[in-house]
Amino acid sequence: MSLFRLDSSIRFEGSVTREVADSLERAWVEHHPDDAVVHRDLGADPLPADVWATAATAGFTPEDQQTPEQRAAVALATQLADELISADAAVIGVPLYNFGISQHVKVWIDMLIASPQLRPGGTDAPLEGKPISLVIARGGGYGPGTPRDGWDHATPYLRRIFGDVFQADVQVLECELTLADINPAMAELRDTAAALRVQANERAVETGRALAQRVAARAA
Repeated sequence: MSLFRLDSSIRFEGSVTREVADSLERAWVEHHPDDAVVHRDLGADPLPADVWATAATAGFTPEDQQTPEQRAAVALATQLADELISADAAVIGVPLYNFGISQHVKVWIDMLIASPQLRPGGTDAPLEGKPISLVIARGGGYGPGTPRDGWDHATPYLRRIFGDVFQADVQVLECELTLADINPAMAELRDTAAALRVQANERAVETGRALAQRVAARAA
């Protein structure tokens, strides 16, 4: 059994999505100490910005007419999709940047959609029912009644892609006010931010344990 983990934060020290994903992964590993955790870090190793266009055009080009660049892009898309498809569960960390997802997360998702396995219109749904936990971090407050209510354009999009397009079993772990410690204008919110961070990590531990138990029961 294996867990696929994707990180995408451009921060390494102080990243909340990395911290919460760590908590989930540790809980998973407690139950599956000898099983693999497949890790892709888009923050440390981003995909080329132009690779999706090459993979997408290859999908409309007969295989014997594809350029070497197109074949390489399709091979990469296939590898990326295989990493997710072959795992028993996944945790995907995505910070909210500029009210949406970052370019390198969008390229990764676009490459999944361009892969032969996950291309829309196929007869199979290899991610159907797969448990995927989305770890979302937002620097400010975006809840109902706040000035930024409705400005989070990342979470609805991710739910749509992984839940509706890929038909995975999606769970969202959210943490807000993550910039309170470094933004003087948010100083009065630091206690609330700290409490939310603790809650997010606690929920991640519970989720990691539940995923491990669910996967083990399914394999039994």
